[in-house]
Parts: sequence; C-alpha cells; structure tokens
Amino acid sequence: MFRRKTIIILFWLLMWHLLALWVNNKIMLVTPFRALQALASMLPKETFWQSVAGSLIRIGLGFLLGLVVGILLAILSNRFSFLEELLSPVISLFKAVPVASLVVLFLIWWGSSFLAVAVCFLIVLPNLYINTLEGLKATDKRLLEMADVFRIPFFNRFFYIYRPALKPFLLSGLKLSLGMSWKSGVAAEVIGTPDLSIGERLYMSKIYLETAEVFAWTAVVILLSLFFEKLVLWLAERIFAWEPACQGKGSVAGSSVQTSGVIACRGVNKAYGQQKVIQEFTASYESGQTYYMTTPSGSGKTTLLRLLCGLEQPDAGEIKRPERFSVMFQEDRLCEDYNAVRNVELVIGSTSRAREALLELLSEEALSKPCGQLSGGMKRRVALVRAMEAEAECILLDEPFTGLDADTKKLAEEYIRRRQRGRTLIMATHL
Repeated sequence: MFRRKTIIILFWLLMWHLLALWVNNKIMLVTPFRALQALASMLPKETFWQSVAGSLIRIGLGFLLGLVVGILLAILSNRFSFLEELLSPVISLFKAVPVASLVVLFLIWWGSSFLAVAVCFLIVLPNLYINTLEGLKATDKRLLEMADVFRIPFFNRFFYIYRPALKPFLLSGLKLSLGMSWKSGVAAEVIGTPDLSIGERLYMSKIYLETAEVFAWTAVVILLSLFFEKLVLWLAERIFAWEPACQGKGSVAGSSVQTSGVIACRGVNKAYGQQKVIQEFTASYESGQTYYMTTPSGSGKTTLLRLLCGLEQPDAGEIKRPERFSVMFQEDRLCEDYNAVRNVELVIGSTSRAREALLELLSEEALSKPCGQLSGGMKRRVALVRAMEAEAECILLDEPFTGLDADTKKLAEEYIRRRQRGRTLIMATHL
C-alpha cells in the first residue's frame, strides 16, 4: 500500500514537471524542483517561522473557539428545545454566507488582526454544532432511562452513554471542519494581509510574481493542515478511548436503605391510544417480600413494572412507591462498548465489588470482553448483577432468565436469593 501511494505521488509530480517544461514560463508555472528550492531558501529565515507560527495561532484559536462554543451550544440546545429553534436560522445563515462576505464584513468591523480567527470560528461553529446535536439526539433513549432509574451521576452518563453516541458524529464534524478552517483562514489572511502570516506572504509573492514561492507557501499550508488534522484527530481518539473511573458512592446493596419498600397501587389505569393495557389495577407489595408476575406475554407486565418505578405515569389511579428502585429491564440495556465490570461499576461506583459480584455468574474471561461481544445469556447475567447490586428499596426484574439454560438459571435464582437482603422483589416471568 505504501509503495503504491509513493508511485502515485511520483507519477503526478512527474506530470507537473513535464507540464511546467511544456509551458516554459516560470511566471505561469514552475517545476516541482524549483518550488522545492524556493521552500529551502525560505526555511532559514526568521520571518518564515514567525509567519507559520502566526497563522497556526490564529487558525488554531478560531478552530478551538468554534469547537468549544459549538459543542456547548449543542448541549444546551439538546436540553432546551426552544434554544434549538432560536439558533436554527443563525446556524443556517452561518452555513450559507460566503467566506468572502464574512472576510469583507470583519475587515470593516475589526480590521485584519483577528480576521482569520473570526472566519475560522464561524466556519467551524455550525459544523460542530450540528454534528454534536445530532449525536446527542442519537443517544439510546433506553440507556438514558436506565441511567435515570439507577440515578447514575452525570460524569458517568457523559463518558459511558453520551460519549459513544457522540463519537461518529463528532469525528465527522472534526474532519470536515479541520480542512475548511485552514482553507478559509488562509484565504482571510490573503485578503486582510495581517502582519507575520502565511496569507501575507502569499499575497506578497503574488505581487512580485514569485510563482515558485506561491507554490512553496501552498505546500507549507497543505503540510500544516495535514499536521493539524492528524494532531486533533489523534487527541480526539485518545479522549474517546479514555475510560475514567466511575463516580458514585459504591455502597453495599441494601445497606443504605432509609425508607420502606412498600408499594401500593389503587385503581391504576394505563392505555396507549385506544389500547387499554391496565385497567383498575389495585394491589399492595409489602416490604421485604418476593412477588411473581406470571401472566401471559402481552398482558401488561412490563407496563406495570414501568409504572411502579415511575418511568410511566398512570392515566388514572395512584401509586405510592419508595424512593429508590433497581430494575432489570426486558432488554439488557448495557453500554455495549464497555465490559461487564464497567457496566456494573457505572451503577455502584466500585470496580472491586462489581468484579466480585459478576464472578458469581460469569467466568473471569467474560469480564474483560465488551458486552457487545457476549452471548445473550451472558448479557442477561450482567444486567441481573447490575440490578441486584444497586442500592434500592425495591428490585424489579423483567424476564430475568431469558436465554439461560437450566443450570445457569438455577445459579441465577440462588444468586437472587442471596442478594435480595430484605428488599422488596417483584419478578415478571413467562408462564
């Protein structure tokens, strides 16, 4: 692959050289060797490095400001829908306005000193804003529900739920913005000609018809753009790969229960459109007891569990419930990019406790694999451990034995009995 790329590059350099010889006019076109000579003559000069540093600082600052402000505005817009509507025409305007118009306006308002910074900022901002907002909206809502039930701290949510969803969108926005920031930034410098900038050097080379220097400076811009892109994307990959320790109290399940696990339902009704799922349901669940829901599939067991823990609100009737619930959902709802230990640690805040509990149902080898690589039965066991180890007054288990063979199911049942620790347990299972 490397050899093929080298041959391709040499081929086009040869085409350039032959075309320059055919034109035979050093003002119109110079050979690659002549451009390289011009670059070599520029390198020892102090003004060369000052110009490179000046452009790098201006364009880098504009890019950084666009990145930070774009991400912050996207976070706020995701949180407040009115802000998204308010910013929508402004973002569309920034995307549509030509770079030349921006340059002229900023020259009138501020002069040339901060021209490249401002232009890069307004080029990068809409790209990063739109991509970040799309990534936030693409975050799995089921994982966010899980985080709400377990009261996962924002720090843990950001790094292990939002960050994986953001990654493809943010990397796409970065790749698009990095190239555009250098093109627009240098173009702004050529028009504004601030002191000690690549744009100024390009402009002066044009004035004095130094075509070789124009090619040399163009090569410098390309190399700086590639270096800047590689550096930013490398840093982004490091950030996305970083797995900080989860924050949380890490208390022992059941040890910090302050209130009763009693649940009381009276005249509860729930419908979705015209479909009535639960009608006039009345029941009470005593603290520390175990209850089984064994009605047929589709009878509303999952809806009732969601009502009990507060994820759904009844259309009529009332439910009195404890403060803290732990839920094993019908779906696994695991952060599949991360291993089993990290998924349990997200909820309980302790790596050692998570590992110890998981080893009761999983092998050591399985603990190191991303959950996306585990079998369905293994994922169910991870979800079960997460629910049983969480601090809560009441535990809700929705089809906890799905995908488990007879022996594994027996182990899971014994584990549930050991870890119930006097808490109310409600389990939905098939007949």
